Amino acid sequence: MLRFAPSPTGDMHIGNLRVALFNYITAIQKGKNLLLRIEDTDKARNIEGKDKEIEAILKKFAIYPSEVIYQSKNLPIHQRLAQKLLEEAKAFVCTCSQEELEASREEAKAKKRAYRYSGKCFENGIEKLEELKQSQIPFVIRIKRPEEVITFDDIIKGQISSAPNEVDSFVILRADGTPTYNFACAVDDMSAGISMIIRGEDHLSNTPKQIHIQKSLGFEDKIEYAHLPIILNSEGKKMSKRDSASSVVWLLEQGFLPDAIINYLILLGNKTPVEVFTLPEAIEWFDLKNISKSPAKFDIDKLRFLNREHIQKMDSKELSKIFGFADSNIGNLAKVYLEESSTIFEIEEKIKKALSPKDCKGEWQDEMKILSQIILKAPMIEEFDEFKKYLIKQSGLKGKRLFKPLRILLTAQESGPELSLIYKYLKSYILEVARCVH
Repeated sequence: MLRFAPSPTGDMHIGNLRVALFNYITAIQKGKNLLLRIEDTDKARNIEGKDKEIEAILKKFAIYPSEVIYQSKNLPIHQRLAQKLLEEAKAFVCTCSQEELEASREEAKAKKRAYRYSGKCFENGIEKLEELKQSQIPFVIRIKRPEEVITFDDIIKGQISSAPNEVDSFVILRADGTPTYNFACAVDDMSAGISMIIRGEDHLSNTPKQIHIQKSLGFEDKIEYAHLPIILNSEGKKMSKRDSASSVVWLLEQGFLPDAIINYLILLGNKTPVEVFTLPEAIEWFDLKNISKSPAKFDIDKLRFLNREHIQKMDSKELSKIFGFADSNIGNLAKVYLEESSTIFEIEEKIKKALSPKDCKGEWQDEMKILSQIILKAPMIEEFDEFKKYLIKQSGLKGKRLFKPLRILLTAQESGPELSLIYKYLKSYILEVARCVH
Protein backbone atom coordinates (compact mmCIF):
# COMPACT_ATOMS: atom_id res chain seq x y z
CA MET A 1 0.00 0.00 0.00
CA LEU A 2 1.17 3.52 -0.88
CA ARG A 3 -0.35 6.78 0.24
CA PHE A 4 -0.71 10.42 -0.70
CA ALA A 5 -1.31 12.50 2.43
CA PRO A 6 -2.05 16.20 1.78
CA SER A 7 -3.40 18.74 4.27
CA PRO A 8 -6.56 20.71 3.35
CA THR A 9 -4.90 23.99 4.32
CA GLY A 10 -4.42 25.68 0.92
CA ASP A 11 -4.18 25.24 -2.83
CA MET A 12 -2.46 22.12 -4.07
CA HIS A 13 0.97 23.08 -5.39
CA ILE A 14 2.99 21.31 -8.05
CA GLY A 15 5.22 19.66 -5.43
CA ASN A 16 2.14 17.99 -3.94
CA LEU A 17 0.94 16.93 -7.38
CA ARG A 18 4.33 15.46 -8.24
CA VAL A 19 4.23 13.42 -5.01
CA ALA A 20 0.71 12.19 -5.81
CA LEU A 21 1.72 11.36 -9.37
CA PHE A 22 4.83 9.38 -8.41
CA ASN A 23 2.91 7.48 -5.74
CA TYR A 24 0.18 6.61 -8.26
CA ILE A 25 2.64 5.43 -10.91
CA THR A 26 4.60 3.35 -8.41
CA ALA A 27 1.44 1.83 -6.94
CA ILE A 28 0.36 0.67 -10.40
CA GLN A 29 3.83 -0.69 -11.19
CA LYS A 30 3.91 -2.65 -7.92
CA GLY A 31 0.30 -3.80 -8.19
CA LYS A 32 -0.61 -2.07 -4.93
CA ASN A 33 -3.39 0.29 -3.84
CA LEU A 34 -2.99 4.02 -3.33
CA LEU A 35 -4.60 5.53 -0.24
CA LEU A 36 -5.59 9.21 -0.12
CA ARG A 37 -5.27 10.38 3.48
CA ILE A 38 -6.54 13.89 4.21
CA GLU A 39 -4.39 15.08 7.11
CA ASP A 40 -6.94 17.32 8.79
CA THR A 41 -5.87 17.18 12.45
CA ASP A 42 -4.80 20.85 12.48
CA LYS A 43 -8.35 22.20 12.68
CA ALA A 44 -7.26 25.85 12.96
CA ARG A 45 -5.54 25.78 9.56
CA ASN A 46 -8.04 23.64 7.64
CA ILE A 47 -9.92 25.43 4.86
CA GLU A 48 -13.45 24.26 4.17
CA GLY A 49 -13.81 22.56 0.80
CA LYS A 50 -10.09 22.06 0.18
CA ASP A 51 -10.40 18.31 0.80
CA LYS A 52 -12.93 17.98 -2.03
CA GLU A 53 -10.80 20.25 -4.22
CA ILE A 54 -7.85 17.89 -3.73
CA GLU A 55 -9.97 14.93 -4.85
CA ALA A 56 -11.27 16.88 -7.86
CA ILE A 57 -7.75 17.87 -8.93
CA LEU A 58 -6.48 14.30 -8.65
CA LYS A 59 -9.38 13.17 -10.84
CA LYS A 60 -8.45 15.80 -13.47
CA PHE A 61 -4.99 14.24 -13.58
CA ALA A 62 -6.35 10.68 -13.86
CA ILE A 63 -5.09 9.79 -10.37
CA TYR A 64 -7.64 7.51 -8.73
CA PRO A 65 -7.01 6.48 -5.09
CA SER A 66 -8.50 3.18 -3.97
CA GLU A 67 -9.71 4.75 -0.71
CA VAL A 68 -10.08 8.17 0.93
CA ILE A 69 -9.73 8.54 4.70
CA TYR A 70 -9.58 11.49 7.10
CA GLN A 71 -6.81 11.47 9.69
CA SER A 72 -8.99 13.10 12.34
CA LYS A 73 -11.17 9.95 12.41
CA ASN A 74 -8.17 8.08 13.86
CA LEU A 75 -7.95 10.28 16.97
CA PRO A 76 -9.01 7.47 19.38
CA ILE A 77 -6.22 5.26 17.98
CA HIS A 78 -3.65 8.06 18.34
CA GLN A 79 -4.63 8.69 21.96
CA ARG A 80 -4.72 5.00 22.87
CA LEU A 81 -1.25 4.34 21.43
CA ALA A 82 0.22 7.42 23.12
CA GLN A 83 -1.03 6.04 26.43
CA LYS A 84 0.45 2.64 25.54
CA LEU A 85 3.87 4.27 25.19
CA LEU A 86 3.36 5.92 28.58
CA GLU A 87 2.44 2.60 30.19
CA GLU A 88 5.58 1.00 28.73
CA ALA A 89 7.77 3.92 29.95
CA LYS A 90 8.67 4.79 26.34
CA ALA A 91 7.04 8.19 26.69
CA PHE A 92 6.57 10.69 29.50
CA VAL A 93 4.26 13.48 30.62
CA CYS A 94 5.74 16.95 30.23
CA THR A 95 4.49 19.99 32.15
CA CYS A 96 7.17 22.41 31.02
CA SER A 97 5.66 25.83 30.29
CA GLN A 98 6.14 27.71 27.04
CA GLU A 99 8.29 30.21 28.93
CA GLU A 100 10.65 27.43 30.11
CA LEU A 101 10.90 25.92 26.65
CA GLU A 102 11.48 29.30 25.04
CA ALA A 103 14.21 30.08 27.58
CA SER A 104 15.92 26.80 26.70
CA ARG A 105 15.71 27.63 22.98
CA GLU A 106 17.21 31.08 23.56
CA GLU A 107 20.01 29.58 25.64
CA ALA A 108 20.81 27.07 22.91
CA LYS A 109 20.75 29.84 20.32
CA ALA A 110 23.11 31.99 22.40
CA LYS A 111 25.53 29.07 22.68
CA LYS A 112 25.14 28.40 18.93
CA ARG A 113 23.98 24.85 19.35
CA ALA A 114 20.87 22.95 18.33
CA TYR A 115 17.96 23.06 20.76
CA ARG A 116 17.31 19.84 22.66
CA TYR A 117 14.67 19.10 25.28
CA SER A 118 16.15 19.51 28.78
CA GLY A 119 14.85 16.20 30.15
CA LYS A 120 13.26 17.91 33.17
CA CYS A 121 10.07 15.76 33.06
CA PHE A 122 11.74 12.58 31.83
CA GLU A 123 10.60 10.53 34.84
CA ASN A 124 6.93 11.54 34.70
CA GLY A 125 5.14 8.30 33.84
CA ILE A 126 1.56 7.02 33.68
CA GLU A 127 0.93 7.78 37.35
CA LYS A 128 1.63 11.45 36.74
CA LEU A 129 -0.95 11.46 33.95
CA GLU A 130 -3.85 10.69 36.32
CA GLU A 131 -2.63 13.23 38.85
CA LEU A 132 -2.44 15.99 36.22
CA LYS A 133 -5.86 15.17 34.81
CA GLN A 134 -7.41 15.60 38.25
CA SER A 135 -5.55 18.81 39.00
CA GLN A 136 -6.23 20.20 35.47
CA ILE A 137 -2.59 21.21 35.02
CA PRO A 138 -1.75 21.48 31.26
CA PHE A 139 0.61 18.82 29.93
CA VAL A 140 1.83 17.20 26.74
CA ILE A 141 3.16 13.72 26.10
CA ARG A 142 6.67 13.34 24.73
CA ILE A 143 8.29 10.20 23.40
CA LYS A 144 11.68 9.37 24.90
CA ARG A 145 14.61 9.95 22.60
CA PRO A 146 16.00 6.81 20.94
CA GLU A 147 19.01 5.09 22.44
CA GLU A 148 20.61 4.21 19.11
CA VAL A 149 21.29 5.87 15.78
CA ILE A 150 18.33 5.59 13.40
CA THR A 151 19.35 4.66 9.87
CA PHE A 152 17.24 4.12 6.77
CA ASP A 153 17.86 3.76 3.04
CA ASP A 154 16.31 6.29 0.70
CA ILE A 155 15.85 5.34 -2.97
CA ILE A 156 16.87 8.83 -4.10
CA LYS A 157 19.03 10.22 -1.27
CA GLY A 158 20.90 7.06 -0.27
CA GLN A 159 21.51 6.05 3.34
CA ILE A 160 20.40 8.56 5.99
CA SER A 161 21.44 8.38 9.66
CA SER A 162 20.21 10.41 12.64
CA ALA A 163 21.81 10.41 16.08
CA PRO A 164 19.55 10.06 19.18
CA ASN A 165 20.03 13.73 20.11
CA GLU A 166 18.97 14.81 16.61
CA VAL A 167 15.69 12.92 17.01
CA ASP A 168 15.31 14.15 20.62
CA SER A 169 12.34 13.71 22.98
CA PHE A 170 9.61 15.34 20.92
CA VAL A 171 5.91 15.92 21.59
CA ILE A 172 3.53 13.25 20.31
CA LEU A 173 0.29 14.42 22.00
CA ARG A 174 -0.55 18.11 22.49
CA ALA A 175 -2.17 19.64 25.56
CA ASP A 176 -5.60 19.44 23.90
CA GLY A 177 -5.18 15.68 23.37
CA THR A 178 -4.60 15.87 19.62
CA PRO A 179 -1.60 14.17 18.00
CA THR A 180 1.31 16.05 16.49
CA TYR A 181 2.01 15.59 12.78
CA ASN A 182 4.77 13.02 13.22
CA PHE A 183 2.83 10.86 15.66
CA ALA A 184 -0.40 10.83 13.65
CA CYS A 185 1.50 10.18 10.43
CA ALA A 186 3.60 7.33 11.87
CA VAL A 187 0.61 5.65 13.52
CA ASP A 188 -1.58 5.97 10.41
CA ASP A 189 1.12 4.59 8.11
CA MET A 190 1.62 1.68 10.48
CA SER A 191 -2.12 1.02 10.86
CA ALA A 192 -2.78 1.13 7.10
CA GLY A 193 0.10 -1.18 6.27
CA ILE A 194 1.93 1.39 4.15
CA SER A 195 4.90 -0.33 2.55
CA MET A 196 6.39 2.59 0.63
CA ILE A 197 6.44 6.34 1.27
CA ILE A 198 7.19 8.81 -1.52
CA ARG A 199 7.18 12.46 -0.44
CA GLY A 200 9.13 15.71 -0.64
CA GLU A 201 12.56 16.09 0.91
CA ASP A 202 11.18 18.72 3.29
CA HIS A 203 9.95 15.66 5.25
CA LEU A 204 13.43 14.13 5.44
CA SER A 205 13.91 15.27 9.06
CA ASN A 206 10.54 13.78 9.99
CA THR A 207 11.34 10.27 8.80
CA PRO A 208 13.69 9.24 11.67
CA LYS A 209 11.12 10.51 14.17
CA GLN A 210 8.38 8.48 12.53
CA ILE A 211 10.59 5.38 12.39
CA HIS A 212 11.35 5.87 16.10
CA ILE A 213 7.62 6.08 16.92
CA GLN A 214 6.86 2.92 14.96
CA LYS A 215 9.72 0.96 16.52
CA SER A 216 8.64 2.09 19.98
CA LEU A 217 5.18 0.71 19.21
CA GLY A 218 6.67 -2.61 18.13
CA PHE A 219 6.21 -2.12 14.39
CA GLU A 220 9.01 -3.90 12.54
CA ASP A 221 7.67 -4.14 8.97
CA LYS A 222 9.98 -2.64 6.36
CA ILE A 223 8.91 0.62 4.73
CA GLU A 224 10.71 1.88 1.62
CA TYR A 225 11.36 5.63 1.39
CA ALA A 226 11.91 8.07 -1.47
CA HIS A 227 12.26 11.79 -0.72
CA LEU A 228 11.88 13.95 -3.83
CA PRO A 229 14.14 17.01 -4.24
CA ILE A 230 12.47 20.40 -3.95
CA ILE A 231 11.37 22.44 -6.96
CA LEU A 232 13.05 25.84 -7.35
CA ASN A 233 11.58 28.97 -8.92
CA SER A 234 13.26 31.03 -11.66
CA GLU A 235 15.39 32.79 -9.02
CA GLY A 236 16.75 29.50 -7.71
CA LYS A 237 14.73 29.63 -4.49
CA LYS A 238 12.23 27.08 -3.21
CA MET A 239 8.87 27.63 -4.89
CA SER A 240 6.32 29.12 -2.53
CA LYS A 241 2.71 30.31 -2.59
CA ARG A 242 3.99 33.65 -3.88
CA ASP A 243 4.96 31.94 -7.15
CA SER A 244 1.76 31.75 -9.21
CA ALA A 245 3.07 28.81 -11.21
CA SER A 246 3.37 26.76 -8.03
CA SER A 247 -0.44 26.48 -7.85
CA VAL A 248 -2.00 23.62 -9.79
CA VAL A 249 -5.29 25.52 -9.97
CA TRP A 250 -3.49 28.53 -11.48
CA LEU A 251 -1.83 26.36 -14.14
CA LEU A 252 -5.17 24.82 -15.10
CA GLU A 253 -6.85 28.24 -15.22
CA GLN A 254 -4.07 29.51 -17.50
CA GLY A 255 -4.86 26.72 -19.94
CA PHE A 256 -2.15 24.15 -19.34
CA LEU A 257 -3.45 20.66 -20.07
CA PRO A 258 -3.26 18.03 -17.31
CA ASP A 259 -1.36 15.76 -19.73
CA ALA A 260 1.28 18.45 -20.30
CA ILE A 261 1.65 19.15 -16.57
CA ILE A 262 2.01 15.41 -15.90
CA ASN A 263 4.63 15.17 -18.65
CA TYR A 264 6.56 18.12 -17.20
CA LEU A 265 6.52 16.93 -13.59
CA ILE A 266 7.75 13.47 -14.56
CA LEU A 267 10.44 14.99 -16.80
CA LEU A 268 11.61 17.43 -14.10
CA GLY A 269 14.99 16.31 -12.74
CA ASN A 270 14.53 12.89 -14.30
CA LYS A 271 16.13 10.68 -16.95
CA THR A 272 13.41 9.67 -19.40
CA PRO A 273 13.64 7.72 -22.68
CA VAL A 274 11.58 10.35 -24.55
CA GLU A 275 10.72 14.00 -23.98
CA VAL A 276 7.01 14.01 -24.81
CA PHE A 277 4.82 11.27 -23.36
CA THR A 278 1.53 10.46 -21.64
CA LEU A 279 0.92 9.02 -18.18
CA PRO A 280 0.16 5.47 -19.46
CA GLU A 281 3.42 5.56 -21.44
CA ALA A 282 5.40 6.78 -18.41
CA ILE A 283 4.04 3.95 -16.26
CA GLU A 284 5.85 1.51 -18.57
CA TRP A 285 9.35 2.87 -17.87
CA PHE A 286 9.24 5.23 -14.85
CA ASP A 287 11.89 4.51 -12.21
CA LEU A 288 12.43 6.51 -9.00
CA LYS A 289 16.12 5.64 -9.14
CA ASN A 290 16.49 7.94 -12.16
CA ILE A 291 15.38 11.02 -10.21
CA SER A 292 18.24 13.44 -9.56
CA LYS A 293 19.27 14.08 -5.95
CA SER A 294 19.56 17.80 -6.70
CA PRO A 295 16.72 20.34 -6.74
CA ALA A 296 15.14 21.00 -10.13
CA LYS A 297 14.32 24.48 -11.44
CA PHE A 298 10.79 25.11 -12.69
CA ASP A 299 10.86 26.32 -16.30
CA ILE A 300 7.54 27.77 -17.50
CA ASP A 301 8.83 27.95 -21.09
CA LYS A 302 9.51 24.22 -21.07
CA LEU A 303 5.98 23.63 -19.79
CA ARG A 304 4.65 25.85 -22.58
CA PHE A 305 6.54 23.78 -25.15
CA LEU A 306 5.10 20.55 -23.76
CA ASN A 307 1.62 22.08 -23.66
CA ARG A 308 1.85 22.90 -27.36
CA GLU A 309 2.98 19.35 -28.09
CA HIS A 310 0.06 17.82 -26.20
CA ILE A 311 -2.47 20.18 -27.77
CA GLN A 312 -1.08 19.24 -31.18
CA LYS A 313 -1.51 15.53 -30.38
CA MET A 314 -5.14 15.88 -29.31
CA ASP A 315 -8.00 14.71 -31.51
CA SER A 316 -9.25 17.90 -33.18
CA LYS A 317 -12.92 17.31 -32.38
CA GLU A 318 -12.11 16.57 -28.71
CA LEU A 319 -9.95 19.69 -28.60
CA SER A 320 -12.81 21.80 -29.95
CA LYS A 321 -15.01 20.69 -27.04
CA ILE A 322 -12.73 22.62 -24.68
CA PHE A 323 -13.88 25.77 -26.50
CA GLY A 324 -17.55 24.80 -26.46
CA PHE A 325 -17.77 23.22 -29.92
CA ALA A 326 -17.94 19.72 -31.37
CA ASP A 327 -16.29 20.59 -34.67
CA SER A 328 -12.90 19.32 -35.79
CA ASN A 329 -12.48 22.54 -37.82
CA ILE A 330 -12.33 24.55 -34.59
CA GLY A 331 -9.86 22.04 -33.15
CA ASN A 332 -7.71 22.37 -36.26
CA LEU A 333 -7.94 26.16 -36.06
CA ALA A 334 -6.72 25.94 -32.45
CA LYS A 335 -3.69 23.99 -33.68
CA VAL A 336 -2.98 26.64 -36.30
CA TYR A 337 -2.80 29.20 -33.49
CA LEU A 338 -0.10 27.11 -31.79
CA GLU A 339 2.31 29.04 -34.02
CA GLU A 340 1.90 31.99 -31.65
CA SER A 341 0.16 30.57 -28.56
CA SER A 342 0.93 27.84 -26.06
CA THR A 343 -2.04 27.59 -23.69
CA ILE A 344 -5.76 26.88 -24.04
CA PHE A 345 -6.50 30.32 -22.56
CA GLU A 346 -4.40 32.12 -25.20
CA ILE A 347 -5.89 30.08 -28.05
CA GLU A 348 -9.44 30.59 -26.79
CA GLU A 349 -8.96 34.36 -26.82
CA LYS A 350 -7.95 34.21 -30.49
CA ILE A 351 -10.82 31.92 -31.46
CA LYS A 352 -13.35 34.11 -29.65
CA LYS A 353 -12.07 37.21 -31.42
CA ALA A 354 -12.09 35.46 -34.81
CA LEU A 355 -15.66 34.18 -34.41
CA SER A 356 -17.07 37.49 -33.15
CA PRO A 357 -18.38 40.34 -35.34
CA LYS A 358 -15.64 42.90 -35.91
CA ASP A 359 -15.35 46.53 -34.87
CA CYS A 360 -14.71 47.98 -38.33
CA LYS A 361 -12.93 51.14 -37.28
CA GLY A 362 -9.46 52.54 -37.70
CA GLU A 363 -7.05 52.78 -40.62
CA TRP A 364 -8.72 50.07 -42.68
CA GLN A 365 -12.35 50.72 -41.78
CA ASP A 366 -13.52 51.56 -45.33
CA GLU A 367 -11.89 48.48 -46.85
CA MET A 368 -13.19 46.24 -44.03
CA LYS A 369 -16.77 47.42 -44.59
CA ILE A 370 -16.49 46.83 -48.34
CA LEU A 371 -15.10 43.31 -47.84
CA SER A 372 -17.69 42.53 -45.18
CA GLN A 373 -20.58 43.44 -47.49
CA ILE A 374 -19.12 41.34 -50.32
CA ILE A 375 -18.48 38.28 -48.11
CA LEU A 376 -21.94 38.36 -46.52
CA LYS A 377 -23.54 38.21 -49.99
CA ALA A 378 -21.03 35.78 -51.53
CA PRO A 379 -21.70 32.10 -52.21
CA MET A 380 -19.79 29.48 -50.20
CA ILE A 381 -16.29 29.27 -51.68
CA GLU A 382 -14.24 26.21 -50.67
CA GLU A 383 -10.66 27.20 -51.55
CA PHE A 384 -8.87 30.30 -50.28
CA ASP A 385 -7.35 31.12 -53.68
CA GLU A 386 -10.82 31.23 -55.24
CA PHE A 387 -12.08 33.25 -52.27
CA LYS A 388 -9.22 35.74 -52.75
CA LYS A 389 -9.88 36.07 -56.52
CA TYR A 390 -13.57 36.66 -55.85
CA LEU A 391 -12.81 39.46 -53.36
CA ILE A 392 -10.33 41.13 -55.72
CA LYS A 393 -12.85 41.05 -58.57
CA GLN A 394 -15.78 42.31 -56.49
CA SER A 395 -13.90 44.96 -54.49
CA GLY A 396 -11.12 46.12 -56.76
CA LEU A 397 -8.79 45.94 -53.75
CA LYS A 398 -5.29 44.51 -54.13
CA GLY A 399 -2.09 43.95 -52.17
CA LYS A 400 -1.89 45.58 -48.77
CA ARG A 401 -5.31 47.23 -49.17
CA LEU A 402 -6.83 43.76 -49.53
CA PHE A 403 -4.84 41.56 -47.19
CA LYS A 404 -4.49 43.88 -44.18
CA PRO A 405 -8.21 44.59 -43.78
CA LEU A 406 -9.09 41.00 -44.69
CA ARG A 407 -6.85 39.63 -41.93
CA ILE A 408 -8.39 41.96 -39.36
CA LEU A 409 -11.87 41.07 -40.60
CA LEU A 410 -11.20 37.33 -40.30
CA THR A 411 -9.07 37.24 -37.15
CA ALA A 412 -9.32 40.64 -35.37
CA GLN A 413 -5.50 40.74 -35.53
CA GLU A 414 -3.05 42.56 -37.78
CA SER A 415 -0.67 39.62 -37.96
CA GLY A 416 -0.75 35.88 -37.44
CA PRO A 417 -0.84 32.53 -39.23
CA GLU A 418 -1.37 32.20 -42.99
CA LEU A 419 -4.80 33.42 -44.04
CA SER A 420 -5.22 30.34 -46.21
CA LEU A 421 -5.11 28.15 -43.10
CA ILE A 422 -7.40 30.46 -41.14
CA TYR A 423 -9.95 30.48 -43.97
CA LYS A 424 -9.82 26.71 -44.36
CA TYR A 425 -11.17 26.20 -40.85
CA LEU A 426 -13.31 29.34 -40.49
CA LYS A 427 -15.18 29.27 -43.80
CA SER A 428 -18.25 27.49 -42.40
CA TYR A 429 -18.57 30.34 -39.85
CA ILE A 430 -17.81 33.10 -42.35
CA LEU A 431 -21.15 34.91 -41.92
CA GLU A 432 -20.41 35.41 -38.23
CA VAL A 433 -16.70 36.07 -38.73
CA ALA A 434 -16.94 38.75 -41.43
CA ARG A 435 -19.75 40.82 -39.89
CA CYS A 436 -19.06 44.44 -38.92
CA VAL A 437 -20.68 45.82 -35.77
CA HIS A 438 -19.95 49.44 -36.78
